[in-house]
Amino acid sequence: MTGQASPAQTDYEKLPLEELLRRFPGQVLAFGGKHPAVHPTAHLFPGAVISGDVRLHPGAVLLCHVAARGDINFIEVGENSNIQDGTVLHVADDWPCIVEDHVTVGHRAIVHGARVESGALIGMGAIVLNGAVVGEEAIVAAGAVVREGFRVPPRTLVAGIPAKVVRELSDEEARLGRELALKYRRVVEVYLDPEARWEG
Repeated sequence: MTGQASPAQTDYEKLPLEELLRRFPGQVLAFGGKHPAVHPTAHLFPGAVISGDVRLHPGAVLLCHVAARGDINFIEVGENSNIQDGTVLHVADDWPCIVEDHVTVGHRAIVHGARVESGALIGMGAIVLNGAVVGEEAIVAAGAVVREGFRVPPRTLVAGIPAKVVRELSDEEARLGRELALKYRRVVEVYLDPEARWEG
């Protein structure tokens, strides 16, 4: 991942703008002269919209009706991370939205001006607010609200409103975010190949 780098400095191959617009018609919007930087193996499902300074790394997937609006700051989605249906990624003046590699963000979550570190899992309907950091291989429970500036320690479970640390995770639980990210990569491959069959 490139952190604070600009799209021109990202260290991965990007689709030319013409190809990006052809591949995802109506799903890619410019903002203030900036347009998304999308790797050829990243994918947008129907209804997903990205705008402005959005950076999708290899294998990143935005499922149906995800909104990723990189207008007043940037959004970055790392390698093989999946952002599931109905999720909103947005930013604040001082806070980009960074989802590192092998992350799973569950259905209808909101990640706003926060950082989600590698291998973490954000549960369905969870909200992660400005300046928050979700540590590596941590789990944010479904429906939890991670308040502004809160740091979720690596390999812990947080739950509640506001979210509090419930306990440390077992090795098996800590692998869950990465395992789901790989599973969703396989799901996407089946969707994209009309001859493929799901084998679990």
